[in-house]
Amino acid sequence: MIDAEIAAESIPRSDPLALFDQWYAQARESEPNDSNAMALATATPEGVPSVRMVLLKGHGPDGFVFYTNAHSRKGRELLANPHAALLFHWKSLRRQIRIEGPLSEVDPQMADDYFHSRSRDSQLGAVASDQSAPLDSRETFVSRYHEVERRFGDSEIERPAHWTGFRVKPTAIEFWVDRPGRLHERRVFTRDQAGGWASTLLYP
Repeated sequence: MIDAEIAAESIPRSDPLALFDQWYAQARESEPNDSNAMALATATPEGVPSVRMVLLKGHGPDGFVFYTNAHSRKGRELLANPHAALLFHWKSLRRQIRIEGPLSEVDPQMADDYFHSRSRDSQLGAVASDQSAPLDSRETFVSRYHEVERRFGDSEIERPAHWTGFRVKPTAIEFWVDRPGRLHERRVFTRDQAGGWASTLLYP
């Protein structure tokens, strides 16, 4: 028999962006490493998918922001097919959030500001790396890193034009909570024509 506690809904029907803020704040307290880690799924124009982990670097009413090399596989796919899906999975909370929507590049000033907020080693590595391109040896990459290090010396490191940020504007956000007996709870919010949100429970 299912008791009243298990039958009760635990995911509120409130603003999904406010709910994300609440869950994310809890994850930042409970996750041992990288609470901002998220799986990013992209696809080619032909629909061939790929997925990898990236870090969330900003979020708000306008969407969810991450940064990458636009010459990488994911960067090329995002530019050719500007839609993406994100997944946060927080084991410590036994929760996950899925986000889907179109995306766009952040403005150059925003990309500059974030690039220069990174450690100097990370900036040098971003300049030295041809992300996703074939590499003949680890030694070649390290050599390129030191070459970039010598070139810039103590001066400011210029952000490569192809190193940029993307913002996913959500059209759907799904919240998932682990519940006893695999009677998990799922609620999906979808953006309506007026820009608001409608929601419904889903079978787990």
